[in-house]
Amino acid sequence: MNILVTGGAGFIGSHLCEKLTARGDRVVALDNFDPFYAHSLKEKNVASLRILKNFSLVEGDIRSNADLDLAFGAGKIDAVVHLAALAGVRPSIEEPARYQDVNVGGTTQILEAMRRHGVKKMVFGSSSSVYGNNEKVPFAEDDPVDHPISPYAATKKACELMCHAYHHLFGLDIFCLRFFTVYGPRQRPDLAIHKFARILREGGSIPMFGDGTTRRDYTYVDDIVQGVLAALEKVAGYRIYNLGESQTTELRELIRLIAASLGVEAKIERLPLQAGDVEQTYADISRARSELGYRPTTKVAEGIPRFIKWFRENGG
Repeated sequence: MNILVTGGAGFIGSHLCEKLTARGDRVVALDNFDPFYAHSLKEKNVASLRILKNFSLVEGDIRSNADLDLAFGAGKIDAVVHLAALAGVRPSIEEPARYQDVNVGGTTQILEAMRRHGVKKMVFGSSSSVYGNNEKVPFAEDDPVDHPISPYAATKKACELMCHAYHHLFGLDIFCLRFFTVYGPRQRPDLAIHKFARILREGGSIPMFGDGTTRRDYTYVDDIVQGVLAALEKVAGYRIYNLGESQTTELRELIRLIAASLGVEAKIERLPLQAGDVEQTYADISRARSELGYRPTTKVAEGIPRFIKWFRENGG
């Protein structure tokens, strides 16, 4: 297959591109190297891919028709995996209009480019943040998601709706995958696990928002990629799937695991809960298990030491 991966130089995208090229697919990665974090980190993510004959990288913006036409025109594209987005709940509160422009506007431009180039299949990277503070757990795909508590979450829900509209109007086959707190090697440096490891290594105090009992369903990147590949093989019609580990870990336990893996004692700075943060995430993955064959295997107690090994080997 010829696959276009947007956000292909990012955390999840680069892992996915490695798996796709290794199995023989031809991959075109589109990434704008947004300065949200260092350009050099993304370059490192794709360094081993650049030498491959079945990989090409287009540096461009998903909002630009010219850039999209270049990416789609680099070869006959059979399917799109759309991962590019402005990420982060807290930054979205500071720049809601920019998040709407990039995430919703950019996704719409990709859908239009698919129409122009006759591409019918897409896997879209959505987020567990769309569930907001739903009281029912675990979160299931048919649960109401009408009350997002951050602009980031609202943009992801809006993108799901736009995908459905293009499926209905133009017959595009689209699977929307709601990722639950992905971590692992190459994780963005602003995300909690990477940030906490850096702080502990430097002897600082970890900012803990709330009393440490907030819970997340942490999902190892290899498990997410396995789910994306399964979705790519089966995408037909319009469908939403949760991709998580289907277990939760308290914040204070997460900090303990990171500190233990580093061999240090954690110092904590207690702070109030932050606006936009949900109290817990917890994925019901029964639909993904039965329909995609999704089988996450990495518990957080195994995944954190794996991440710390990478963190040490790459200088944090």
